[in-house]
Parts: sequence; C-alpha cells; structure tokens
Amino acid sequence: MSNPITAQYLNEKDVAAITGLSLSKLRSDRFKGIGMPYCKIGRAVRYKAHDVVKFMDSRRVQTCTS
Repeated sequence: MSNPITAQYLNEKDVAAITGLSLSKLRSDRFKGIGMPYCKIGRAVRYKAHDVVKFMDSRRVQTCTS
C-alpha cells in the first residue's frame, strides 16, 4: 500500500519513462534552470506528478482533421 502523499511525487527515472526524455536531458534541464519544476532533498530529486502532467499537456499538438 503506497502513501498518498509520496505517490504524488516521481523520481527522475519514472519521469523519463513517462515523458520519453532521457535522464541526461532531465539532468541537463535542471542544471540550466529550465524544464519541469522539481524538489530536491539532499541528493534525491522528485517531480510532482501534477507538474509532469502539466508539462506534457503544455506540449500537446492539436491536429486538424478534414
């Protein structure tokens, strides 16, 4: 059984799998101060699930059907 609070946060490997971005791209974006918001506690990096969904939605491409 998972804790509902910790279930809201994803590690960088989970985010990479969800978004299709590589770990090196996520790390590079963090270093440059771009990309998704994240939390850092010690050496642990966590992304809020809501922020990952928001990031993905912001890159949604609407196609036209004729």
